[in-house]
Amino acid sequence: MSWLNPTLGMARLQPKTSPTDLPEFIDPKHLAFDIDGVVADTMKVFVDLARERYGLRHLTKEHLTCYDLRRCVAAPPHVIDELICLTLDDEHTAKIPAMEGAADVLERLAQKGPLRFVTARVWPESIERWLHGLLPQIDPGSIIVIATGDPERKHAILHSMQVRHFVEDRLETCHLLARNGIQPILFDQPWNREPTPFPRVSTWYELAEILQLGRTPASTSAAIMHRSSEG
Repeated sequence: MSWLNPTLGMARLQPKTSPTDLPEFIDPKHLAFDIDGVVADTMKVFVDLARERYGLRHLTKEHLTCYDLRRCVAAPPHVIDELICLTLDDEHTAKIPAMEGAADVLERLAQKGPLRFVTARVWPESIERWLHGLLPQIDPGSIIVIATGDPERKHAILHSMQVRHFVEDRLETCHLLARNGIQPILFDQPWNREPTPFPRVSTWYELAEILQLGRTPASTSAAIMHRSSEG
């Protein structure tokens, strides 16, 4: 997410390419994941802290309809900055819940090769520990985490890793990846619900359907196809 580095701007990017279709098979060795907003339900902690420490009792995750939280959270900028820092510190990172189904699907993927994550966090250590706690059955050496400190740097890192498909929640990053030849898979969140040309999934079980991992309700395929054609 862009607020992982609060100094970053929110410039909109227009893709030169508009990928709409996924290949019949996605090789796990060419796949990687964002963490916050995809594997980790980081904004739940942000909302909880806002409600508990700053009295924003009305706030829910559904109110977070934009990346620039100053535009959609009714609080002074310094309060939002403090909330972001608290959310990402070691203590609160350890308390972030995982997205439903994430551990199950990642454990199945780990049987096919190393799991690779690229995050815009500045420091990887706390979220790396979080992943190890989420996936205790997986050898820590098979969990690779790279922190870029800037979502605009992700595409270069992904190219160096020979990644062709990336699961991401930040729409601007999806556009940038598409412009640089990487197929984004958009993980649905309140802050990315505008029409897009990218395949969109709402759950990890829908992602498992795309990845042909089995044990996924048959109804998810129709939902994925419908959302990827919107806009």
